[in-house]
Amino acid sequence: MTKPYLVVEWNDTETDAQGWLVVHNFVKGYTGGGTRMHPTVTKEEVERLAEAMAYKYVASDSGTTGGCKAGISYDYKAPDAYAVLRRFLIAMMPYIDIGVSLGSDLGTKYEDVLKIFNEFGIDIPLTKSMKQDPSVLQGIKDFDGLMKTRIDGLLLNDAVTGYGVAFSADEAWKFKNGKDGARVVIQGFGCVGASCALKLSQLGYKIVGISDANLLVTCEDGLDVQKLMDHKNVYGEMDQAYFEPNYTVRPNSDWLDVDCDILIPCALEDVINQSNADTVKASLIVEAANIPISSEGDEIIKQRGIDIVNDFVANLGAIRFYDAVIFGLVQPDPQAVIDDIEKLCRRNTYQLFSEAKSQNRYQRDVAYEIFKPEVSGLLEYADPSEREAVR
Repeated sequence: MTKPYLVVEWNDTETDAQGWLVVHNFVKGYTGGGTRMHPTVTKEEVERLAEAMAYKYVASDSGTTGGCKAGISYDYKAPDAYAVLRRFLIAMMPYIDIGVSLGSDLGTKYEDVLKIFNEFGIDIPLTKSMKQDPSVLQGIKDFDGLMKTRIDGLLLNDAVTGYGVAFSADEAWKFKNGKDGARVVIQGFGCVGASCALKLSQLGYKIVGISDANLLVTCEDGLDVQKLMDHKNVYGEMDQAYFEPNYTVRPNSDWLDVDCDILIPCALEDVINQSNADTVKASLIVEAANIPISSEGDEIIKQRGIDIVNDFVANLGAIRFYDAVIFGLVQPDPQAVIDDIEKLCRRNTYQLFSEAKSQNRYQRDVAYEIFKPEVSGLLEYADPSEREAVR
């Protein structure tokens, strides 16, 4: 792990909340990443996430954005969670106002982040030159409009990351010549886990286990993902009242015990670690969450010969959505956005698995070489035409 460019620490004046903004790198004065809120957040975690964002923007074919991340150590279910988020973002406003583009992540909602920005006269964080670029300003209007659209009944922004993970999983499974109707376990049932499960079920996979913050539900014949989604609460938790008679309810800590072909962690970091990596039953792990495997756990996975699609290859849907629309790389249409993400995720996954196979190396090691960030700097584009030159 390389050192981040900038680390800002924040201590709340009204609660015991603590937070960090970490900028791993800028590209022409601009950087982007989400804001997560969870009691377990640490500075080191945010630094790792910011580095992953830098790689993710390279994987997203972005020549305009570096990687950053923000994290707040606080309970996202607390009654004053929004107020804590607001105070944190106010503290970060000097950075946000010059091109540190913070969005949402685990435990926060993008609409809340935008609401706070709007309160201070900011629509989407931009650099000075971007604020003067008519094409970027039009891209913002297009993006704002798309945020209200739906696909498969889901808000587009709630679908893009999970769908991208599903496309990556499907491409990797096909590369492995995996059997049809492969069994999948999803850990975490928020927007990413739910949309990933839905798209995989549409692609013919059998979702045999889903865990959330409260429980694990399994079914050898496959779970009705749509019905589970229709009745989950705002925290991504399932309602047992709507479970089918043949569903089995178990503690949510048992998610690694379910026999499956593909394992998709969709929530917290380091959930696969030294204590449990040797129990993974799947032959393929697709990282929908950021950094869901600890370094010690990763070494065990590598030694066991389990294939992976790592986080910044699989879960780039949201930032590609943002980047592609803001900078006019795709038509402002929901299906065009999804098609663009599918093409990118499948291309990157195929490249990753092809190179790993030809070199007889672990996918994560290869990914860090293929998608290594190279362009980094604080200087903005002198004029909009320079931005065109890197597209």
